[in-house]
Amino acid sequence: MYAVIETGGKQYRVEVGTELEEELLDVEPGKTVTLDRVLLVADGDEASIGRPVVDGAAVSAEVVRRDRGPKLISFKYRPKARSRVKKGHRQELTILRISDIVLNGKSAAKSVAKAESDARSERQRLEQVAAAQAAKDAELAAKLAAPKASTEKPAKKATASAKTAVKAEAHTKTTAKADTKPATKADAKAAPKKTTTKAKAADADEAEAAPKKSAPKRATKKDE
Repeated sequence: MYAVIETGGKQYRVEVGTELEEELLDVEPGKTVTLDRVLLVADGDEASIGRPVVDGAAVSAEVVRRDRGPKLISFKYRPKARSRVKKGHRQELTILRISDIVLNGKSAAKSVAKAESDARSERQRLEQVAAAQAAKDAELAAKLAAPKASTEKPAKKATASAKTAVKAEAHTKTTAKADTKPATKADAKAAPKKTTTKAKAADADEAEAAPKKSAPKRATKKDE
């Protein structure tokens, strides 16, 4: 809901909570002022236009403080008369805050307060729902983490058993190799060598190629 009011010869469009600068009023800060010249009041799609003032409408405002406006320079110059007049002016102002707009018994401040309370309750409800969902998520995460921890331990045990099995297999291989090798050099020499067909053929060729040993000659007289 908003309204158009007239005060100090000026018109203002105001809502609940709007602050406006009005020319100096003879009112102390902290007091409430009622503005009766309401030209228009609109509430959603409905609007009441005054001729010139809306009947049954009133705007109440709270005096916040007193202030002074910006400095304005007034300079008057008359040519060929050597007349120059310069003045400065700062307007005394009263700061008003609109506290309520009333039309036919309906208060804008009450509707605003109700909307704020509804928004606050809705925000609290959403926070509660979010907290409950977070608790459920934490509980589910804890449930999912528990089986994982239980399954990790057997896996470690399995890896340990696998390592021991590998070590045992390696040990058996080394022992088998040690059994096949001769213990000492003497045993290695004493061990019979395996002869193959190629070795036999090579031995036969060497025997044929070797020169035959001649029988010893008898000594003759010439030799003596």
